[in-house]
Amino acid sequence: MNETTPEDIKETLEVVCGKWKAVILMELMGTTLRFNEIKKRLPNINHQTLIKQLKELERDELVKRTSYPVVPPRVEYTLTEYGESIKELLHHMEDWGRKHRQRKQEEVK
Repeated sequence: MNETTPEDIKETLEVVCGKWKAVILMELMGTTLRFNEIKKRLPNINHQTLIKQLKELERDELVKRTSYPVVPPRVEYTLTEYGESIKELLHHMEDWGRKHRQRKQEEVK
């Protein structure tokens, strides 16, 4: 087994741990969405925050932004091949989060 270093974990967290980054990546799995479609799926995200998080995901080469020269402007977002490689990690995070939330709810009862 490979030795785990704090730097490896820190690097992963820096890429996926914006408040909304992992959720945005999950929404883009297997599909291409326009900005407003992402916004509708995530109604609690602030407009500027969504822009910022998408730019950071694009910078990290997890998301591809395609802009079409039409009026009104049309921009689509999709996972890159590299972005697709994070699916398993996100599914594990989702599963762990579900179990953690259930555990917290059981403690309250």
